[in-house]
Amino acid sequence: MSVRRVMGTEVEYGISVQGQPLANPMVASSQVVNAYASATLKARRARWDFEEESPLRDARGFDVSRTVADPSQLTDEDLGLANVILTNGARLYVDHAHPEFSTPEVTTPLDVVRFDKAGEQVMLRATELARQLPTAPAITLYKNNTDNKGASYGAHENYLMRRSTPFAEIIRHLTPFFVSRQVVTGAGRVGLGQDGRQHGFQVSQRADYFEVEVGLETTLKRPIINTRDEPHADPEKYRRLHVIIGDANLSEISTYLKVGTTSLVLAMIEDRFIGHDLSVDGPVAALRAVSHDPTLRQTITLKDGRTVTAVQLQLEYLDLAKKYVEDRYGADADAQTRDVLTRWESVLDRLERDPMLCAAELDWVAKLKLLQSYRDRDGLEWDDAKLHLIDLQYADIRPEKGLYHRLLRAGRIERLLDDDSVAAATHEPPTDTRAYFRGRCLEKYADSVAAASWDSVIFDLPGRDSLQRIPTIDPLRGSKAHVGELLDRCDTAVDLFTALTGNG
Repeated sequence: MSVRRVMGTEVEYGISVQGQPLANPMVASSQVVNAYASATLKARRARWDFEEESPLRDARGFDVSRTVADPSQLTDEDLGLANVILTNGARLYVDHAHPEFSTPEVTTPLDVVRFDKAGEQVMLRATELARQLPTAPAITLYKNNTDNKGASYGAHENYLMRRSTPFAEIIRHLTPFFVSRQVVTGAGRVGLGQDGRQHGFQVSQRADYFEVEVGLETTLKRPIINTRDEPHADPEKYRRLHVIIGDANLSEISTYLKVGTTSLVLAMIEDRFIGHDLSVDGPVAALRAVSHDPTLRQTITLKDGRTVTAVQLQLEYLDLAKKYVEDRYGADADAQTRDVLTRWESVLDRLERDPMLCAAELDWVAKLKLLQSYRDRDGLEWDDAKLHLIDLQYADIRPEKGLYHRLLRAGRIERLLDDDSVAAATHEPPTDTRAYFRGRCLEKYADSVAAASWDSVIFDLPGRDSLQRIPTIDPLRGSKAHVGELLDRCDTAVDLFTALTGNG
């Protein structure tokens, strides 16, 4: 494989109710989601189908008992919170007191970026709609990962992998990659430690919240490698790697490299291409140590006795990836795979020389450069509260307020996409996965779709006593090539169901 695989992101947004510091975040989040759903989704609003979810199944071969699981792990329970499926195949809902946008399934890093950015536009529109409600408070959303008071919320990634790949091999080769990946993918943060009380700037917003190497949790005792075994696909063929260690990125290039490089490393793991052990001695401590040093000079010790910087460790993965792509594809490597390798190499080369050379591409460097300009101008120390506010304002998704957007307008941040492409992705599904079928059904047969999930669409058809489920267990079927013509010619959900099942 190359960088192409079925993948996507799930981002929980930070939420603030202006003038109401004690406001219930679950209520505010529900207002945001419901406002968007009411204004943009026609006919009935399909509910999310929880039936096929299994959040307590562990990839190490066992199920955790519901009696001992933390309530935050029971994501298969319908708590009655706002939860809708959009016509682009995405899911918009309330999770752990935050509004969350889960992209539809896509197959390329660039499409991950496109739908992830579309999620920002959906959230922005949702807050605008929520403000129009009678007596509604002003709600602001932030694409970040911490409130700097000890709480953190996730920006997760999902990658479909071959079930035949031993999970022990995934742990072995992916852990060092994740420890070092933050030098490319970090969002940057003012403050050290979970509550941010220690003064300084660090590379990653999430690093201080990880406590163990491997585990099933996502909100407590967070692990570098998450073991949730919930494939949302044929479990005999696939596993879905649920990655919880990434930051929420605004930079398109940070997101692009985050998923593109990870997909390449997973391909090497699947094909048993990584021959030598890059394991880190004490990965949790190393993760934090790397994050706490924005000069990138911090060294980490490998289990073979070598000491390297995080950039040097990333360079080892890059060299392996270049050899892998050359060995497997040669001149036939696809354009995005070549582009990911080229950009990865360029960024690592500049990070090794001077991180500030990447200020137009990587979130944490762009943020640090901005903060340093304020420090130099106003003589601020890292304990100044103004720097925390600037950090937060960088993540404000409002174009007129967010500092990331100010840098973008000033031409100081590079982009991969244009506004029209992102705008289309807010309502049009990807064409090459089952998300196309899901999204088109929501758009065309909204009054007949009772529920949906990643692996099914459920219809409520006239004249039938029970709901009718259409399984979509293969993420690569249900694409435009498979069902586009069928959806175009079926005027009603009954017509579609009859054509798919032969059962009129």
